[in-house]
Amino acid sequence: MSMPIPGSERFSSRPVDPAELAASLPGTLPVHTVTQEQIDGLDPLTYEVIRHRLWSVTDEMGEALKRMSGSPIVTDANDFDFAISDELGQEVQVGLYNTMLVGAVDLAVYWTLKHRSTNPGIAEGDMFLCNDPWVGGGLHQNDVIVFQPVFVEGELFAWTSAIAHEPDLGGVGLGSFSPGATDVFSEALPTPPVKVVRGFELQDDVADLWVRRSRVPMLVGLDLRAKIGANSIGRQRLLSVIEQYGADTVKAVMKRMMADAESRLRDKLRALPDGTWKATGYQDQSHSGDRALHKITVAMSKQDDHLTFDFTGTDPQSGVINCTYAGMRGGVISAVLPILAGNIPWSAGGLMRCFDLVAEEGTINNATFPAAVSRGPIGPAWLTGSLVAECLSQMLDRSVDQERSVQATCCGTWDTAVIAGLDERGAQPVPFLNLLMEPMAGGYGARPAADGMDTGGLFCIPMGRIPDTEMTEYLYPLLTLWRREEPDSGGPGRHRGGVSASLAVTPYGTSVPMGLVLASAGKSVAQNNGLAGGYPGNTGVEVLARGADMAARLERGELPGDLEQVGGEQEFGACYAESYLAPGDVFYMHWQGGGGYGDPLLRDPAAVARDLAEFKVTEDGARRVYGVVLRDGQVDDAATDQLRDRMRQERRDRSSSVGDAPSIDLTTARRLDDNLVEGQHDGAPVVGCGHCGRVLGDARADSRLSLAHFDGPSSAAGPQVTSDPALYVDDEVVFRQLSCPGCATAIYSGVVPAAHEDHALALHRLLAAAPTGA
Repeated sequence: MSMPIPGSERFSSRPVDPAELAASLPGTLPVHTVTQEQIDGLDPLTYEVIRHRLWSVTDEMGEALKRMSGSPIVTDANDFDFAISDELGQEVQVGLYNTMLVGAVDLAVYWTLKHRSTNPGIAEGDMFLCNDPWVGGGLHQNDVIVFQPVFVEGELFAWTSAIAHEPDLGGVGLGSFSPGATDVFSEALPTPPVKVVRGFELQDDVADLWVRRSRVPMLVGLDLRAKIGANSIGRQRLLSVIEQYGADTVKAVMKRMMADAESRLRDKLRALPDGTWKATGYQDQSHSGDRALHKITVAMSKQDDHLTFDFTGTDPQSGVINCTYAGMRGGVISAVLPILAGNIPWSAGGLMRCFDLVAEEGTINNATFPAAVSRGPIGPAWLTGSLVAECLSQMLDRSVDQERSVQATCCGTWDTAVIAGLDERGAQPVPFLNLLMEPMAGGYGARPAADGMDTGGLFCIPMGRIPDTEMTEYLYPLLTLWRREEPDSGGPGRHRGGVSASLAVTPYGTSVPMGLVLASAGKSVAQNNGLAGGYPGNTGVEVLARGADMAARLERGELPGDLEQVGGEQEFGACYAESYLAPGDVFYMHWQGGGGYGDPLLRDPAAVARDLAEFKVTEDGARRVYGVVLRDGQVDDAATDQLRDRMRQERRDRSSSVGDAPSIDLTTARRLDDNLVEGQHDGAPVVGCGHCGRVLGDARADSRLSLAHFDGPSSAAGPQVTSDPALYVDDEVVFRQLSCPGCATAIYSGVVPAAHEDHALALHRLLAAAPTGA
């Protein structure tokens, strides 16, 4: 762990009290605001018209950014976002792109108001640039925000912002990912807010200083101008709305939007059960050479209309798998928006009033300077969001009215691969750098009533897209051998998780080796957990096939279709590593699918047959995990029943024994999730199996559910486990299954460390107050 640096605390930004912030501003910076009476006096029609106009302003900002940027990260993959904020930086309207960034944008504005209002000042025609993840705006240094104040008649009225991931901003590693970094000084330089536009004119000295750090300065410079252009469009369109309706009316709408979003979310929370839900996940390896597991744990408490996310107990910051407070907050909001606010306008300034964060300083999802944070958003922040989503889904699964919002964990993480080298296809060789964006096609988690979307995208980027293969081959000296969905990668369950995909590329148009940086998690321990007994999706894997002699094989017209056909000497890529890809070599990556929902032995055999026909599962997977016997693509019902009975008996035989227990009347029991019910025994509330009625926990005597316990090799989870955990970590990793001792239905299934704490066993999370409408 790096030593703290005195003075760095100045750059640590946190949410603020708006009234205190407003009172602290100098008299030279007058701000525009409205009274509560003006807000209450809005007529409904005017409110809706202006609300939708503001929405269209942010959409137009996004289109402007995409049209002006030359980076496939923006133009193809949609890894960016934008916002309109009020005069104090509270986010009024955000985009539907990378929603993790929503948790960081306002922090940068708060910091700027505190530290830039007097010197150098905040004036009309200014824009600020920032990539300091401790200040906010983004989640690591490659997230670069440009934001501007908007003035009306000399008063600060609002802020607009545009933010996108940059391909490279310097540092030791390609793409600014340094797998061996021990602190931020080996990564891209964090830059706190600096005035890059003054009096509506780009400052050449600042722009030159900015692009000079990058391996791809022309691309970074173009993105800078694209963000400036997006903000300019935002300002023009916002002023047009103000000119038509008046500043007071537009500001009243902005304040009302946040208040309405807050009110609607609080109403939804009040209708849900109070209680505490817990989840724990792991980052496998923290830097190159590390073989340890690093834990993030959260206890989500819901009381009345408020949520508290307590991350106490999370491991200390380590290696490159750290994120700042902004990253932790971004992870939380990436789960809250789609799960709790799917039917509420995303006025984030109001929604974020409904939860608090508790976290120890110096941990992997609340790291202190100068921790290395290049992996922040796609490591600990992502896992934070997945764990929060798991807790929210457990809470919502209590009510049939909320089932549509329940979802097993999506693809779990982003598999990072950066390739850079020399493109020799033109008259003159030119350097290139490419961040492979194909993992945008992750698998979505399954729901109580539906399978997860196959290669549906990323949970945190609703508008994300996978790049065009032909465009990738046009821009870079790479040939794609295949890019396809992979069977058995979706987490098995009563409803199956969405499958993921794989990519295989080889150098084509260069005679020198390319540099390769790998950074990902989820290769030994699952990041894409299932729910209600559903299995996790596949573990990720990268393979380098050395000496595959692809050039000669292509000349002979050979095009391999799988790793076995590729041949060569194949080596597994570590979670964090710097390597190379030589001409003739093949790089293969298989990213992650979504978790399953419910016991896979309860899946409709006809659905498994459809999955086989559509190449979503293999015949081996259908038999091993789902217990379905297929003959010529058709279900053999009798053989399937026999196989499933045998598999349930095998679960009993291999699991710990817990003795006998009474049963409850299922006709009067209340559903808790796909497998568990609350009923009465001897006049007291108990938790029972919803399939056989066996009592699994009695609050009078137990604090934990009494379930049969099995730990076996991770490969026992099924073919979705792609490699041996011992390749990556020293800790023992197991497939853990907790099942009903009576009917052997899976209650929990996971690929976890042997020392993992089983939150699924906690009785208190189930016997809270009944939700309204259950």
